[in-house]
Order: sequence, then structure tokens, then C-alpha cells
Amino acid sequence: MAQAWKCAGLRWSADGPLLRWDGGRRSALTWGKRVAFGVVEGGVRTCVGARGHACAARVEVSGRSTGARCEECARLDRAHSVAADTLADDPRPYRVYLAWFGPGMVKVGITAYERGSARLLEQGAVCFSWLGTGPLMAARRTEELLRAALAVPDRVPYGDKRAVRSSLPASAAERAAEIAELHARARTLGGWPESLERAPYEPVDHVEVFGLAGLPAAAGEVSGLVAGGSVGGRLLAAAGPDLHLETAGRGVVVLDTRLMTGWDLVPAEGEENTVPVREFKQARGMQDGLF
Repeated sequence: MAQAWKCAGLRWSADGPLLRWDGGRRSALTWGKRVAFGVVEGGVRTCVGARGHACAARVEVSGRSTGARCEECARLDRAHSVAADTLADDPRPYRVYLAWFGPGMVKVGITAYERGSARLLEQGAVCFSWLGTGPLMAARRTEELLRAALAVPDRVPYGDKRAVRSSLPASAAERAAEIAELHARARTLGGWPESLERAPYEPVDHVEVFGLAGLPAAAGEVSGLVAGGSVGGRLLAAAGPDLHLETAGRGVVVLDTRLMTGWDLVPAEGEENTVPVREFKQARGMQDGLF
């Protein structure tokens, strides 16, 4: 039997997306690459732990969970996140940004300055622009101010993002139009913290980085992995944690790579897909993919 590997998730590098594996191994993902793997027969999915520490109880978790954490590890992970507002004394500078995922889908958020645009790539932001830089709490207050004043959320569901990736406006200017208007409105607002340095409007577009130009519409998305199941297809695009795969017989299917964590995975031959796939109600044209 082939050696089994545990996936540690998808990460974005300067050279593009790659899959990380326990033990430090990395697999670069390039457009057109064949992606194929199987879940060990009779295997179970176990909690991936929190904050770099293994789950002491090795709790079994649902194959449909994108977090792959038990209740206790999920609580620990959340308690030490920026989103939980428990890191008020963090001395690092933070950036506030506006991100666009498709028509009518704009969010405001913050990320550590040292991370650059990694957070935007991880979320699958089609385009974005910085709003300002400052201490964590100033960035957080600015995020709350803009969320209320501009009527934009601090998160966009992944299902909504996936539904529009194959039908985005053709030009970068069109894609950035909404954040251009919101950025201009934001600069006229009062109440910005004095310690936050405002940033000019400088849109960054990720369509080429993600491989979304000319992307066929997806027929569905993998809803979860199962023991003994397999995934195979040709990689067309990647955005955030998602891989858009061209598959035999099912068209384009989206795989959220967060579903891969916690399982023992082995290489697979062929392109047979035997995992559950949730079909989209309205497929926009021919689709390819399944992961």
C-alpha cells in the first residue's frame, strides 16, 4: 500500500498556490496539472489540533467540516485569533482593506502588515485596495466604522464567491469599480483614529494569479470526503482554498482543500471521482472539475 500523507492545507506563495503536507513536504499547483488522490479505505478523519499543537484526544470530526477541529480545539484556535479581539496588546502594525469577490460582494477587513497580501489570496479576493495602516485596535475601530458607514460586511460566504468566478467582468477596471467608489467614500468619513495612516487608492487584481480568465462555470462542489473515496481532475484555477478541477464525466467541480485536512490520503490512479458532490442549481455553461 502506498504511503499515506496528511494534508496541512493550501498556502499561497510568491510562485502561486501549493499544498502543504505534514512533515514539511510541499506540492506546487500549476494550471493543467493532474490532481488525484484517494482517502484510505476504512480511515477516519481526526481533529487537526489548534495553534500548532496536536489534538490530545485525536477526536473524530465530520468529513463535511472545513475547520477539521473538535469543539475544544476550535475554541482554543478562535480564542487566539485577531478576529476574537483578545490580542489588544499586539504591537504589530495592521492594515485595513476593501476586498471584492464579485458584483455586490465587497468586504472590509484587517490583516497584519507583515503578511502583505497573503490574507487576500487566502480569502480568494478577486481585487482589493488598502485603506490604511496602524496599531491593531485602531485598525479594528476603522474596520467597524467603515462596515457601518459603507454598509459592507466583514465576511462573504465561500458559496457566493464560487458562484460568480466564471462570470466576472472582463476588465480589471470594471472589477475594481465598486471598491473604487467605496474607497473614495471612506476617505470623506470622519471618525478615523488619528493613529491610522490612510492609504491611497491602489487596486490590485488577482484574476491572472488565480487563473480565472476564461474559467468554465462549475457544475458543483465537493461536499465532503469519505473513507475509500477518490478525487481526480485537471487543475483549471485556484482561488482562496478552492481548486477548480476539470473532471471526467462531471465537468468542473470545486474542491475546498480545507476538506482534505485530517484524513490519511494516498496517490490515486486515473480520474475517477467517488466523493459526494453538491450540484449547483444553475450551472452557467459547461463545467469541469472535481477534487
